[in-house]
Amino acid sequence: MREFILAEPLSGEVEPEISVNRLIFLGLITRLVTDTAVQIFFPFLPVIAEGLRSNSVAVGRLVSLRSATGLLSPAFGALADLRGYRFTMRLGLLLGAVGYLIIGLSTNLWLAAVGMVLGGLGTFAFVPTLQAYLSTRLPFNKRARGLGTLEYAWALSGIFGLYLVGLLIDAYGWRVPMFLLSGLMLVSFVGYGRLPAARHAVRGTAVPVQFSWQAVRTFFDLGQNRRSAWAVLLVATCNMLAAMNIFITYGTWLAQEYKLGAVELGTVALILGIADLSGSVLMSLFGDKIGLRRGVLAGTVLATVGYGLLPLMNQGVVLAVIGLILSRFAFEFTVVGVIALVSEQAPAYRGKMMTLAAAAALLGSSVAGFIGPWVYENYQVTGLSLISTGIMIGSLLLLLFFVQERAAEES
Repeated sequence: MREFILAEPLSGEVEPEISVNRLIFLGLITRLVTDTAVQIFFPFLPVIAEGLRSNSVAVGRLVSLRSATGLLSPAFGALADLRGYRFTMRLGLLLGAVGYLIIGLSTNLWLAAVGMVLGGLGTFAFVPTLQAYLSTRLPFNKRARGLGTLEYAWALSGIFGLYLVGLLIDAYGWRVPMFLLSGLMLVSFVGYGRLPAARHAVRGTAVPVQFSWQAVRTFFDLGQNRRSAWAVLLVATCNMLAAMNIFITYGTWLAQEYKLGAVELGTVALILGIADLSGSVLMSLFGDKIGLRRGVLAGTVLATVGYGLLPLMNQGVVLAVIGLILSRFAFEFTVVGVIALVSEQAPAYRGKMMTLAAAAALLGSSVAGFIGPWVYENYQVTGLSLISTGIMIGSLLLLLFFVQERAAEES
């Protein structure tokens, strides 16, 4: 039998308790804030770029820089396994609050870049750690429903968060939403101090205490199911790269080709948020029943079709938005399935696995931030479509030939 360590609070104080349903609700509300912060640049990229006296391509690179900070998520996963999920979640919220405050105060791209780095570190440390924290309290046969419900936040941030941001920008300018998001993260930082410390099993050697190549190899060892685990991580990268290649530019696309302003872009974000919510709900309700791998396969096929149809749908703002709705529905359906699929690929390393998945997805976002605005500027929607469709075909092959439903029981 392998030896595991049960992480427990070090103090003698009685820890507060919280039900799974209350934890999901709290996580949903907090994710509504952090996901709005993540998505704010997608529809409002041209507005924020103008406010920074720059252009969409340059600010798109800042978004890519923010996403690149997510590559450090595995380090936060190791920190979570060592110091606890609660500590790491609170650290992420504090960094996010400082980062978005700096962005709101920025008068040039250099200062905005500092805010982007801190905001990225914070939000992308918080989200996967929250997922791992919740996973410790959910049995596998309820994992898609529990984590899927948490992922409703991505959709709700479009339905409510980005729509309200559009109204705030129209009335007060782009800085006010940044200050508001910063303040809400700070409130969450204080509130999360009342959560119970998670009791989770981690290997005593899972977190290296000093650098060595052996420690690095140990960190990236994902156990007996490593082939499937790494394939799922690559699927997460492909899914995010293909999606963000399009979604980071849709605000610029609709503003340039159909002359939409901040309020109209906020309304489009609301509509796409409804598509996101539909995808999340459908996967959370039926993912456990149909099988997570099968569900992800279905979502990948639908996303491939959606991205491929975008040039044909770009014949008017209504058809263009319908094409985006189909793409966003398929993307969110797939994302929720991938998160649940990741959670049981290497159960003994769940904190590390969830943050590796976040890093993998954010690697896709980082690349998309560099290429998406440039591709649209030079090749318009057709170029975006060809790239995203090709990437999703690669993801489909990975799912078919390398990915398993879950790791076999180890003894």
